[in-house]
Amino acid sequence: MLLMEALGSAVLGLALSVTAARLLARRLPAPRVVLVSGVLGALFGAYLTHFALGPGHNTLTATFVGAVLVAAVVLSLLLRPSSGHRRPPHRTPFLPSRG
Repeated sequence: MLLMEALGSAVLGLALSVTAARLLARRLPAPRVVLVSGVLGALFGAYLTHFALGPGHNTLTATFVGAVLVAAVVLSLLLRPSSGHRRPPHRTPFLPSRG
């Protein structure tokens, strides 16, 4: 069962990272970094979920959901700001006091 969790979460992490690399190619670093980060994030998420649920759980769904969520968080940390239209931040002007 543990082997199924590890393989399934690695495949889900790979699928998520390939999708992110294709859709957000301009905002992500090198594709190799994205693929490795997605797979490792999913494996860590599966381990974390398996550890949190305890040794007696028999549901792959919860482990896969945890793996996908952690992989998505790891991939979101790789995103860079878009280089599109940038507005200057709205600031109130500094008015010195007269006194």
